[in-house]
Amino acid sequence: MIIAGAGASGLMLAYFLPVTTRVLLVDKEKKTANDRTWSFWEAQTNPFESIVFKQWQTIFFHAEGFSKQFDITPYVYKMIRSADFYAFIQAELAKRPNVQFEYGQIESLESDTLEARVQVNGKLFRAPWSCNSAFRPEPQAGFHHLLQHFKGYIIKTNQDTFDSSSATFMDFRIPQNNETQFVYVLPFDARTALVEYTLFSSTLLADGEYDASLKHYLRHFLYLEPNDYTILESEFGIIPMTDAPFPRLHSPRVMNIGVAGGRAKPSTGYAFLRILRQTQAIAAHWQATQSPLYPEPMFDRHAWMDSVYLQVLEQKRQGGAAFFSQLFQKNPAPTVLKFLDENSSLLEDLRLMSSVNIPVFTKSAFEISYQIARRSLMRIAPSTTR
Repeated sequence: MIIAGAGASGLMLAYFLPVTTRVLLVDKEKKTANDRTWSFWEAQTNPFESIVFKQWQTIFFHAEGFSKQFDITPYVYKMIRSADFYAFIQAELAKRPNVQFEYGQIESLESDTLEARVQVNGKLFRAPWSCNSAFRPEPQAGFHHLLQHFKGYIIKTNQDTFDSSSATFMDFRIPQNNETQFVYVLPFDARTALVEYTLFSSTLLADGEYDASLKHYLRHFLYLEPNDYTILESEFGIIPMTDAPFPRLHSPRVMNIGVAGGRAKPSTGYAFLRILRQTQAIAAHWQATQSPLYPEPMFDRHAWMDSVYLQVLEQKRQGGAAFFSQLFQKNPAPTVLKFLDENSSLLEDLRLMSSVNIPVFTKSAFEISYQIARRSLMRIAPSTTR
C-alpha cells in the first residue's frame, strides 16, 4: 500500500497495518516540528498513551454569567504534542522492514480499477491501493462551509500563574463579534501553558488580529502584562467545519483518510480520536479482505445534528457561546463530552437537545431535513431527454 501524506492519519495507518503488508509512505518532507497540538478526552487508554504530554481530570468552562469547574470522570482530558507523536511513530516504523519512506514533491496521485500510482520527484510508484491524506477534496456547493481557525502560544511566566491540575476547556468571555470565539488554556505546570485563541467563522483574520486577541486575553483574563511572560512557541491551524460529504475515494483505488476523508468533526473540529478509529478500522478490514474500504453506516444521526448546528451558526440564529453554555449549565459535563464524542444514545441526545434553544434548533432541523430529502430525490429522479 502507498500512503500519500505522512501526518497524523498517514503515520497512524502505517502503524496499524499488519507487518505482512508492504507500505510506502510519501510526503514532501519528514515531519519533526511541534507544529500542532491534539487534545481529546476518553475514558480508557489509547495506543499512544506513552506520549500523552499532559492530562487533566477537571476542566473549567467560562461564559458571560457562568463559570464552573467540572470533574469529568470517567473521562480524562489529554494532550499530545505533534513532535512527540511524529518521533514515536517514525521510530516504531523504522524497526519494520515492510515500511519505507519517500520524501519529495508528490506530483500526481491517480489510479484505475487495478492499481494506484503515485509520482514523487519524477519517480513512479505502484501499488494495489493507496490511501490519501495529502490532497483535500474541493468544497462542494450547497452545503455549510465554515472554518475553525486558531493561533496559540506556549508561554512561560515569571511567577506561578496556572492551576496545572485543571484545563480551561472553553472560555467564551472574550468579545464574540457576532461569531463563535473562545480561548482554551492547557497548563503544563504552574508557569507554563498553551493558550489558544479559536474562531468558528467563514473567513480568516489578518495575522495581527490573532496576536492582538491572544494578548488581550493574557492581559485581561490571566492578568499578564507583556513583561510577565515569554512566548516559547506558537502554532496556527485551519480545520474545515463542513457537512459536505467527503468523497470516500479520490479515484478507484485511492481512499481518502484523515481530514481529507472527513474525519474532523464538523461541529467542533476535534479529529484525533476520529482519525484513530478510522485508521484502526481500515487496518482491520485490510487484514481481513486486502481492501481498505471498511463498512460505514447508511445514516449517521450525529452527522445530521452537526448539520443542524452549522445551519444555526451560518444563519446567525445563535452563537456557539450560547449553545455550549446551555449544554454545560443544564447537563453533567461527562454527558456533554459523551455527546460531543458521538458515543451518546438516542435518548441521551434527545435529553441534551431539550436543554438548548428549542425553537432555533427545531427551525434549523426542519430546514436540514428538507435539504437532505431534496438532495436524495434529485439523486434518484430519472433523467429525461426530449
